[in-house]
Amino acid sequence: MAESTSFVPTGQHRNLRACMVCAIVRTTSEFIKHGCPNCEEFLHIAGSPDQLADCTSQVFEGLIALADPSKSWVAKWQRLDGYVKGVYATKVSGTLPDEVVAVMEDEMRIRYLPRDGTATEAD
Repeated sequence: MAESTSFVPTGQHRNLRACMVCAIVRTTSEFIKHGCPNCEEFLHIAGSPDQLADCTSQVFEGLIALADPSKSWVAKWQRLDGYVKGVYATKVSGTLPDEVVAVMEDEMRIRYLPRDGTATEAD
């Protein structure tokens, strides 16, 4: 059986962070080493402690484990369909820097909706 890299080792729970854009939960070292599997194209977290601090948060609520986001009603309800399989937070506290939001919306044509529960699709 192949060893899974999608688990959090014992004693690493304090090092968990959630992406403020897609809400995926990973350890600090995973974000630094690999970046965000959904948002790396515009967040550039890999290898950047500053981007890690600006674009992820240690303050989040709830966890959702998604094995097949394309077929999950929970993924659709949480706006996670289309993302990679993994563990996601239901709410992520924090504010993305204005320059990151500008890149997302102007260059990438991605509408930013905060994951802290303050904004909805109807806003």
